[in-house]
Amino acid sequence: MRAVTIPRFGGAGVLEYTEVEAPEPGPGQVAIDVTHAGVNYAEILFRQGAVDVPLPYVPGIEAAGRIRALGDGVTGLRVGQPVTALTMTMGGGYGSVAVTDAHLVAPLPDDADRALMAAVPSNSTTAWLVLGEVARLRKGERVLVHAAAGGVGSQLGQVARLLGAGRIVGTVGSPDKIETATAFGYDKVVLRDDLPGAVAALTDGRGFDVAIDPVGGAARRASLDALARGGRLVAMGNASGADDVPFNANELWFSGKGVLGFNLGALSGERPEAVSGVLRQAVGAVLDGELRVDVGEVLPLRDAAEAHRRIESGRTTGKLVLAMEQE
Repeated sequence: MRAVTIPRFGGAGVLEYTEVEAPEPGPGQVAIDVTHAGVNYAEILFRQGAVDVPLPYVPGIEAAGRIRALGDGVTGLRVGQPVTALTMTMGGGYGSVAVTDAHLVAPLPDDADRALMAAVPSNSTTAWLVLGEVARLRKGERVLVHAAAGGVGSQLGQVARLLGAGRIVGTVGSPDKIETATAFGYDKVVLRDDLPGAVAALTDGRGFDVAIDPVGGAARRASLDALARGGRLVAMGNASGADDVPFNANELWFSGKGVLGFNLGALSGERPEAVSGVLRQAVGAVLDGELRVDVGEVLPLRDAAEAHRRIESGRTTGKLVLAMEQE
């Protein structure tokens, strides 16, 4: 099959468009003829060597297409069925065939836009899991989301609204992203550097009940400081590349605040059944028009390196999707 591989760790230029052996599904797994794959920051981390993957490696944590084959014991799915899937436990989205756990596959209608559906599994599922299952967001609570114009951020604001949040505030790194983020369900969007001095005004002096931080560094410390008593900070990334931010246990004890972590890849690998229902919920919300996902551009698979460069530039808006050669 045709695929983009990581033959060695490095910059975007190491990505190689080549031919590799197509994988076969094992027990409980599904093989998918991929037509489209979403492009994510996680795949940049794989390429850089920040995540330990065996080389050569076919990246790609989400993909859409049709079921090619079913492994032993798989029920409720059929060969030829259109689907979208999380392919993060084994990688492979950047290839014309990908294999994943059957729990991480969501059926689609025959007329579904597969470029759009390839952009759903990672970010939309993450938003629902982070807010509903990890932060345990309650109706009326005040929510802070960093990187509000990004892929996950665009979903977190909307899902917070669907779950009944009282006030939803996003932060962005530059002024040109404020308008983009505001369109995704946020009541207010501010520059990340301005947050520390704006918390009181943004929350009527009460602080936030939930803060979601995929940025790390200074944003993580500012998030904890911005929480109300009983507030929960969820750390789910380190896009800034900053050094880790330590928290003192006594500080958490006396402040009554909590710090939680979320990693979709780890959860999908260890407990895929815990992800399955939320994945299907997210897909259904997009199909029903309740949740908006913007695809910025669809590029051919051979242009995966260009997609990585655009994401690393920090100037992309909307999801980048790769299309396989047959498309």
